[in-house]
Amino acid sequence: MSTLFEAQRAMRARREAALKRGVVAVLDIGSAKVACLVLQFAADRINAASDGRPSLTHGAFRVIGAATTRSRGVEFGEIAAMEETERAIRTAVTAAQKMAQTRVDHVIACMSGGEPRSYGLTGEIPIENGEVTQLDVGRVLAACDVPDYGDDREALHALPVNFAIDHRTGLSDPRGQVGGRLSVDMHLLTVDAAPVHNLLQCVRRCDLELAGLVAAPYASGISALVEDEQELGAACIDIGGGTTSLSIFVKRHMIYADSVAMGGHHITRDICQGLHMPMATAERVKTLHGGLMATGLDDRDLIEIPSALEEFESDRRQISRSDLIGVIRPRMEEILEEVRMRLDASGFEYLPSQRVVITGGSSQIPGMETLAQRVLGRQARIGKPLRVQGLPQAATGAPFSAAVGLALHASHPQDECWDFAIPADRMGSKRVRRALRWFRENW
Repeated sequence: MSTLFEAQRAMRARREAALKRGVVAVLDIGSAKVACLVLQFAADRINAASDGRPSLTHGAFRVIGAATTRSRGVEFGEIAAMEETERAIRTAVTAAQKMAQTRVDHVIACMSGGEPRSYGLTGEIPIENGEVTQLDVGRVLAACDVPDYGDDREALHALPVNFAIDHRTGLSDPRGQVGGRLSVDMHLLTVDAAPVHNLLQCVRRCDLELAGLVAAPYASGISALVEDEQELGAACIDIGGGTTSLSIFVKRHMIYADSVAMGGHHITRDICQGLHMPMATAERVKTLHGGLMATGLDDRDLIEIPSALEEFESDRRQISRSDLIGVIRPRMEEILEEVRMRLDASGFEYLPSQRVVITGGSSQIPGMETLAQRVLGRQARIGKPLRVQGLPQAATGAPFSAAVGLALHASHPQDECWDFAIPADRMGSKRVRRALRWFRENW
């Protein structure tokens, strides 16, 4: 655990160096696309925090470069072919740098694979001098019993989501307050170690330094959920190409994350196999004519399928849109059913609000909102990322939620466990129950 803390602190130090330089890039490495945004920070909005680290106010940056390219070598959100992924990253970063007319050395990346698992941890200590200090926060975080999640996994996020002093709970920052006992609820998110190390290696091979690594469900939730949803409780479902990510937010904190190893590519493959057409044609037909809710008109709405051998015009054939919907809908229902099972297991029903926001490239299929409400049994809407200054119009849609969320995270990161001085020998190893236990007890 101590090695992990040092690695996370080193990445935070590189982020601070990039802030002082004024430029950092964010990199969304997905199964369908690789997106890169170059951010420029306004020097007059960078303030020195109490511990000397630079901090930012919201809106302290603008996008000066943006590029996207088709993803290569990434399957189910994880790198499967290193050289191909390296070429895709270099292509996106080079194009974004050219648009920004500046060189980028530091990147903050996100990953959607790795089978994320959430744990809810609790810790409690006496307050030594009656007033909570930075050291007390570090001590109470060290008092949390960290589960034995295995040597083959890494902790990606360790987020303090709730502090309590004596009988007062719901505190976001207890420093400077007076009391007798301090307790904390922390959300620990772990992922498989191998995909993380592969991503680190790939970024290094691109001559870039990693200034942060963020779980894709976290990044998508930051950008796709509005303030009220983050405060009262909502789930963000990011349906990407190879994976579907799920995150739950309440009191402006992510308290649960998970993923389903299915996405838009599986729908495309179903069309390819079920309606007998090449993958490229299936992707185009899905994008232009796809849908989830069939009507009587769709039987008469015919779609022309070009032949794989274009010189043989006689090979052209037609399918009805209802046939296409009949292939797309069962797979999307399967994805949403898997999401519903994870929502039920997480304890989502305990939240004051149970709104669902669906984002990601595959959320744009017509009829998604209606089908999601029917399968999930909850109010749902399609979410687009928040508008940020300088973002090109082409990057404002639902497929860019994770990339924009990375930009928002880069400018205003939430405190994590490794931002505090924590003695490594104080970290426990007892297994605890899964996430949301703290929520049932405190809210």
